[in-house]
Amino acid sequence: MNRAVMYTTTFDKEGIKETTYETGLIPDSKAQEMFVINLYPQKKYQTIEGFGAALTESAGYTLARMSKEKQQEVIEAYYGESGIGYTLGRIHMDSCDFSINNYCAVVRADDPEFQDFNLERDAKYVQPLIKMADQALGKHVRLLLSPWSPPAFMKETGVRNGGGHLKKECYQAYADYVAKYISEYQKRGITIDYMTVQNEPLAVQTWDSCEYTAEEEKVFLRDYLYPSLQANGLEKVALYIWDHNKERVYERTCQIVDETTADMIAGVAFHWYSGDHFETLQMVHEDFPNLKLMHSEGCVEFSRMQDGQFGDDMHQAAMYAHDMIGDLNHGMHSWFDWNLVLDEQGGPNHVGNFCNAPIICDTTTDTIERKPMFYAIAHFSKFIQPGAVRIGCSSFCKELEITAAQNPDGSNVLVIMNNAITKKIVHLRVEGKCTRLIVPENSISTVMLQ
Repeated sequence: MNRAVMYTTTFDKEGIKETTYETGLIPDSKAQEMFVINLYPQKKYQTIEGFGAALTESAGYTLARMSKEKQQEVIEAYYGESGIGYTLGRIHMDSCDFSINNYCAVVRADDPEFQDFNLERDAKYVQPLIKMADQALGKHVRLLLSPWSPPAFMKETGVRNGGGHLKKECYQAYADYVAKYISEYQKRGITIDYMTVQNEPLAVQTWDSCEYTAEEEKVFLRDYLYPSLQANGLEKVALYIWDHNKERVYERTCQIVDETTADMIAGVAFHWYSGDHFETLQMVHEDFPNLKLMHSEGCVEFSRMQDGQFGDDMHQAAMYAHDMIGDLNHGMHSWFDWNLVLDEQGGPNHVGNFCNAPIICDTTTDTIERKPMFYAIAHFSKFIQPGAVRIGCSSFCKELEITAAQNPDGSNVLVIMNNAITKKIVHLRVEGKCTRLIVPENSISTVMLQ
């Protein structure tokens, strides 16, 4: 490696500033000891599968209200050749909170063959969004499917919203319903690559939700869902458990994964809403090395912004970078943001659970705003390619949070977030060579080494 290019985004009260700086690497003849960041390309960890976001009905409906030019601009910004490198997408099975209202592909309890099954709602806003992303990427966007609730008549409560459990006598019917849902998507030329058993199985929400104990999730997956997928030729769909916050990810994995389920489970999905808990990911990785770790959802809720928990846009960008660095450094393989795009209200959302998004569309003026978090995400997704391997690194101070990866083409990527209120002078060392970098205050930088 002889050349380093540093791309920096600085966040301050005056706004966002992007700069590029190129330098050469020279032999580390002075044995620099102070203010050092080390890279160790020979020390390899997990493979990184990619980055993406949720292609919700709300996102599709929001874009549908924009001009064709703005629709293309948004999709290109994420999935296009000039975009930030997204290759993944998450979709909801039937409605979620970020839908215009509740809906389901079946509504009749007296129809065991699901003859009334239809995907008219998905075909209106979700599927066109998937196809736009595919076209911009130039290939299939790898999709994660997550259910928020089974059909209402299969639940003990009889409604989609407000939690409640799947009826025991409906386990097989629901497993068959999932298999049909995925199969019907395939008939429309859309492949589902990953699936989580249930979104947030411990949450009783005012929107679409369903509760599973660890034992219920284990039994449903092992005895019903996995066999049904196999019977319908869907064995390539990778199943992920949990799909909820990190603080319980380790014990949930221990409760579900054993000799009867290990071969059925590809990985564990998690969210960020309960705090860092990076150590729980490390414990899962250590005790279950064959499982992949997936950040399947994270966003900034307006309700928590209003009570001061999430701060302003600049603070939220730092939150994203901090969480992505921590997750990567503790074994994460893939990363999904929540909504790809939302409207000027942070919706639509059928229960008023409005949220922020990296791109906000003002549907009244046909304008778009790239939030600071968009630029923060880009420092990872634009430079760390699918198939990259995380590599070893070390930093001299806590204000500089770092992670590093080696791309399939052999280039090395270092991401640095400087949380300090002053710039940092850094001596970057790698394989016997060194270069000097100046990392601005309140910034995120990506250094590409070739």
